Amino acid sequence: MNDQERERYTRQLSIDGFGEKAQEKLAQARVFIAGAGGLGCAVSLYLAAAGVGRIRIADHGEVELGNLNRQVLYTDADIGARKVDAIAARLHGVNLNVAVDPWHVTLSDDNLPSLVEECDLLIDALDNLPTRLSLNKAALARGVPLVHGAIRGFSGQLMTVIPRETACLMCLYRDKAAAGTTPVIGVAPGVVGLLEATEAIKLLAGLGRRMAGTLLLFDGLEMSFTELPIERDPRCPHCGTSR
Repeated sequence: MNDQERERYTRQLSIDGFGEKAQEKLAQARVFIAGAGGLGCAVSLYLAAAGVGRIRIADHGEVELGNLNRQVLYTDADIGARKVDAIAARLHGVNLNVAVDPWHVTLSDDNLPSLVEECDLLIDALDNLPTRLSLNKAALARGVPLVHGAIRGFSGQLMTVIPRETACLMCLYRDKAAAGTTPVIGVAPGVVGLLEATEAIKLLAGLGRRMAGTLLLFDGLEMSFTELPIERDPRCPHCGTSR
């Protein structure tokens, strides 16, 4: 690390157990973020600020007026622009040391395996179940952790998938039906996106307890957090041992 980097990250370098070793791990990390909406804005902003070396972000959308209550990296001037291009410009302004790789694509079973190549960690910042399950399969095939986040109204949830060790998203969502448009207050993806960023930093730096095999539920109206154990399903069509 050079003197400028030490000054930029001085507050986190002084955390007990963090130091330059953890910072170098972040700088060398390659993270894939699926989705550039409310969750994607929050998680990408704080990963860039923390010094994660390469962020690849993929989304097929363009900025709309109805996005602006929760997708806080965009402004009125961005309406009509590709989300990934606008978010890349914002992150570049936050930290020039971070390489941002924007992909304007519709994510699917076909393209996700190539998009997550060489990535050390995948982050679910999506808003629909079918694409989440496609991302889940890509994480299992690549054998890298997947940090899952989802929101609804004032609430949200977080879980980390460790391939071959913990429950995957199919174990969690197997009996759930795909939902329509999700109602959401802007602070909910902010809270859950920051939880995802926190979990990602811990995983990359090798610090703290992983939220693996545990679903963390956030209720903003009650201002409460609840942990639920999620068991790996041996019959799961994605990760089950008895397939």
